[in-house]
Formats: sequence, C-alpha cells, structure tokens
Amino acid sequence: MSIQHTMPAGVPTSPDGPSAASKRAILKQNYPVRYLVPALIILLVFFFVPTILNFVYAFTNWSAYSKTLSFNGFDNFIALFQSGTLLRDLAITLVYAVLVAIFQNTFGLVLAVFLEQDTRLNRFARVMFFVPVIMSALAVGYIWQAVLKSDGALNQILSFLTGQQIDVAWLGSTTWTIVLVAAIHGWKWMGLSMLIFLAGLKTIDPDVLEASSIDGANRRQTFWKIKFPLLAPAFTFNVATSLLGSMNGFDIVQATTQGGPGGSTEILNIFIWRTFGQGLYSQSTTMSLVLFVMVAIIALPLIGYLRRRESKIL
Repeated sequence: MSIQHTMPAGVPTSPDGPSAASKRAILKQNYPVRYLVPALIILLVFFFVPTILNFVYAFTNWSAYSKTLSFNGFDNFIALFQSGTLLRDLAITLVYAVLVAIFQNTFGLVLAVFLEQDTRLNRFARVMFFVPVIMSALAVGYIWQAVLKSDGALNQILSFLTGQQIDVAWLGSTTWTIVLVAAIHGWKWMGLSMLIFLAGLKTIDPDVLEASSIDGANRRQTFWKIKFPLLAPAFTFNVATSLLGSMNGFDIVQATTQGGPGGSTEILNIFIWRTFGQGLYSQSTTMSLVLFVMVAIIALPLIGYLRRRESKIL
C-alpha cells in the first residue's frame, strides 16, 4: 500500500518532489512563527532589557539618595574594589561554587551507581531522593537551619545516643560553616545529578559490559575502566550546571546563615541584596555585572574543556 503525501494548497510541486522553496512554505504553514511571539516578548522584557539596563546603570550614580541620574564612569567599580569586600565575596562565591559542585556530583554519582538496577525499591528510592529538587530552596535552608542550630534536632539526637549533653553550634564556625552550607546545597540538587548520571549509565551498550565480564573484569574494574569514562557527557552537564548555578545561589545561604558568621558565607548575591536594600542601586548593579563577567570567564573555558574531554574519550 502506497502512502501519498498531501501538499498544502498553493505550494508548487514537481515530478521530482517538492523544491526547497516548497519545503520552506510547508514548514512556514505547519509551524507559524507567530506562535513564538509571546515567548519572544517575555524573553525580551524579562531578560534582554534588564540585562542591557544592568550594563547601563552600573556606570551611573543611581541610588535612593540621588534625585538625578548621571553617568560617573568607573567610579562604582573603583570604590567597590578598593573596599575589599567585593574581592572577599567573589572569593567566597568561587569556593562555595566549587564545594557545591563536588558535593552535588559526588552524591549524585553514588546514588546513581547504587540505584542503577530497575527494581521496585530502587525506583521508590529515586523518587525520594528527587523530592528535595522540587522543594523550595528557602524551605530546605530553613529546615536544615533548624536541624543544625545549637538546640536543634541533630544535637538532641546526639545527646540521646551518647547520654551526654551535646551543644555544638554547627553553623557557628567561620571555617567550616561554608562547607556545611555547600553540602546542604549539594544535597538539595543531588537528585537531579542522580537522574543525569542514571541516564548516562542506561546509554552504555550492554554488549560492552558483557565483553568486559567475559574478559574477567570485576564490578569495580568495569565501573572505573568502562562506565566512568563513558559518563563524560553526563559529567559535562552536571559539573557545568552545578558550578555555574551555585555561583548564582542565594536562597539556601540566606536561610541558613544570612552570610554569617562574620561574613564567612557571604556569597556575592547576599552582598548584592544587602547593598540594594540600602538604596545603593548602582553599586548593587555593578556587583551583579561583575558576577556576570566572572561566570562568563569561568563558564566558557570550563565547558570548552569538558567538551574536548568528551571528544577524546568517546
């Protein structure tokens, strides 16, 4: 039985089939560009225009204390870099992002390996570990803040198990608090990394695994020599999204420590939020521009390196 393709009215045809112009006409008729207009308007209003204005206002004296708006060149940048706070918060943001990427991808990879088999229990566990991903980041932060405070649930459990009064301020160290907060951030998003790694594991050809088993490779050798290298695309996605996403973090840090103690967890978005709340709008805009540039400087070489690594392995 032959299948005849019905051409839209008005589209020229030829014995050899539709021409290139005919194909464009068919695509235009089946997928009208007008359906993209609402999305383009939203993207223009809520992304492109604010981004352009961000570049403009960073070079002005815009604030709640100035009645006029005028350009002041690089005065905002000079003042912020001379204060030292901006450089400190940039360093804290970078450390925080690296820690989050390590925790999130380590947790996600471990979960993916242990939950790889499609059993009923593993499917249930995958859902449970994915629940924090769809939770509000503020809610996650407040929950962990309640757990880790001096009279919180963790100290009460430890006191019950040891028979002694435990009163540790888990979020009170200027050295280790950022590690705990980064671990909380990684815990929240580990379910997403788990799904990406699981998808990568499912794409591995079973014949390759069977051949390694026939050659005498044990499970550990199979994972490190075959599965782990073939997860390169999943690593590219997970590392890039976790590292760059955490550089724009705010909610979890604000809910758990509010940038303390002593500013040890004051990532740049916390600083931007506080500065904007003080009415220093142009300075907060300048800091967001600096953050944008830093993310771009890190993102482009990182993604390029990870893609080259993929091409070498695969």
